[in-house]
Amino acid sequence: MTRLALIDYGMGNLLSVRKAFEREGAACELLASPRPFSDCDGILLPGVGAFADAMAQLRAAGWVEWIGEAVSSGKPFLGICLGMQLLFSSSEEDGDHAGLGLIPGKVVRFPDRPGFHVPHMGWNQLEFPRPGVLFAGVAPGAHVYFVHSYYPVPDDPGVVAAVTDYGGPVAAAVERGNVFGVQFHPEKSQAVGLRIVANFVGVCGGGR
Repeated sequence: MTRLALIDYGMGNLLSVRKAFEREGAACELLASPRPFSDCDGILLPGVGAFADAMAQLRAAGWVEWIGEAVSSGKPFLGICLGMQLLFSSSEEDGDHAGLGLIPGKVVRFPDRPGFHVPHMGWNQLEFPRPGVLFAGVAPGAHVYFVHSYYPVPDDPGVVAAVTDYGGPVAAAVERGNVFGVQFHPEKSQAVGLRIVANFVGVCGGGR
């Protein structure tokens, strides 16, 4: 069975994420502190809340170095919602704050303008600028569930695996080597989300 490490740093909806991945054939273990990543086949970084607070929590518990080493070792790594934003170099949320730096780019806020609601909350369609491992078997136009006020802008558009339209094209997912990120919540996105979950389990070497 595929073994996934689910990073518990106090800022994630861990139960629903865990249940989704276990439903698709993985064993998910909550890790409240770093331990040898050789014990797992892949790593999950969920997140809700503020970017700066999340990075402070990760640093305080020693996760930043652990994550960098795990990614360098080739472990598949998936960031979900705020977890995807943390993959990037920096965020402009409440100032200018450094992220994990696994993908070059910056997290920015949706613009304030009449008739445009922030946060972006609800179901939106995905389109795919290139084939992505996470989206095998997912049809263009499939709907997934979003809740966010900020979104990442990668330096290299080639890492974008899925986009959605919310006042213009927005990076909804990224893939760069063994690093993956989804801005939406796959655990809340019904059958489409579970297919994406299953695809990541497959990347890690198993599943149903």
